[in-house]
Amino acid sequence: MCDMNNFKFLLIGTSLSFIPLTVNAQCVATQDCETLGYTETTCNGGKGVKCPFGNKWACLPTEAEICKKNGFIESCTGAGQSGSGKSCGGFYAECSCASTYQYSCTGTGYAGGAGSACGGNYAQCTCASGYEWKDGSCQKEVLNGAHGNLYYCNGKVVGVKTNDMNFYVAMSSLGKMNWYDADSDCRNYSFCGNLKGALPTKDQLLTVYKNKSSLETLSRSNGGLAFSIDDWYWSSTLNRYNDAISYYVVVDLLDGYVYENRGNPQNIYYVRPVLVNY
Repeated sequence: MCDMNNFKFLLIGTSLSFIPLTVNAQCVATQDCETLGYTETTCNGGKGVKCPFGNKWACLPTEAEICKKNGFIESCTGAGQSGSGKSCGGFYAECSCASTYQYSCTGTGYAGGAGSACGGNYAQCTCASGYEWKDGSCQKEVLNGAHGNLYYCNGKVVGVKTNDMNFYVAMSSLGKMNWYDADSDCRNYSFCGNLKGALPTKDQLLTVYKNKSSLETLSRSNGGLAFSIDDWYWSSTLNRYNDAISYYVVVDLLDGYVYENRGNPQNIYYVRPVLVNY
């Protein structure tokens, strides 16, 4: 039992649940405000209980503090975010993301997310080299047109060249035929869609001979064929003509020899289209 001559009762008309050390107290043996839980010099808006023995206060919690203590800590103001459920003091227990933020942007072909993330996901991804963003994923890029020494059509190599060439060579020959068919077939040969080929000139065939080893390596490594070296190749270069017939130059790709007098257009030689205008 407390000695009433030595102890004073502390009676406070406000909920004692906010004042430390006084909740269960029947009497106190000290008049020290800080020991009794009055630790603040002022309270926000004056909401609190002042110590009877001094100028210290035991402050009531603010709405924000109550909300935070109960887990309402998310502002949900980031990209794609909105509050989920009820709010408390403008904060939420958790956020939800817009349905467009559905991509984790990880795995083969992904370089990372594009823009800001919501819940670890992105509305779009950036793709690694050789991949493109298509239909909601990073897919292997489908190449078209000239890319260095390779010419592509819908991802497939259809022509090869070397650094010192300004034209591409088809991946295989069209077989052996007379000059008229060779010229027609080359003009109608499709490298890609409406992009047509041509019968090579004498100088182009000599360039092919000069670079034959590199061209064959490129061709074979991309699904093409080597050059046939057991016969000559037609060129579009006119050698001579008379009133009855025109003669065209042929080139032997085995040794680079130019045959000026074997170009009767009815003869049968190999033909391999080239792509000049691309």
